[in-house]
Amino acid sequence: MNAQVAESSPAVQAIEARFPDAILELRTDRGQMIVYLAPASLVEVCRFLKNGQQFERLAGITAVDWYPLDPRFEVVYLLHSISRQLRLRLKCRVAEQDAELDSLTALWRSANWYEREVFDLFGIRFRGHPNLRRIMLPEDWEGHPLRKDYPVHGFKYSYKDEP
Repeated sequence: MNAQVAESSPAVQAIEARFPDAILELRTDRGQMIVYLAPASLVEVCRFLKNGQQFERLAGITAVDWYPLDPRFEVVYLLHSISRQLRLRLKCRVAEQDAELDSLTALWRSANWYEREVFDLFGIRFRGHPNLRRIMLPEDWEGHPLRKDYPVHGFKYSYKDEP
């Protein structure tokens, strides 16, 4: 771990002390701490951050497709401590063939909608989610349109359909 980066964040220091194998990498971006977590540690670290470090708000979950790199995806969790006026960005890398993480719906109710959106648009699954189904696109939609290898016009589009 980068000692200088960790010193600037008490939350990161607390994670490191409690879960020494959870942090894979640390970075900062525009003054915000980014913590790359081992996917297996995600739920327990988030539970600790919510209950022990007062990150009471899950502000968002999204993903990034780094195609053709492997692991292909980064799932991004945006945490906010309203009481401490802190923000923390967590990331978990997942390979295309193992594009699955544990759900955070038991910790934050807002995770329900965010995880469904990531599933719908990227195809990343969340184990233990109570209702993992599409939220933006029809149930019979083919593919996941925010993947970088998704056809620009979709799978069902044909140039014959143009006027």
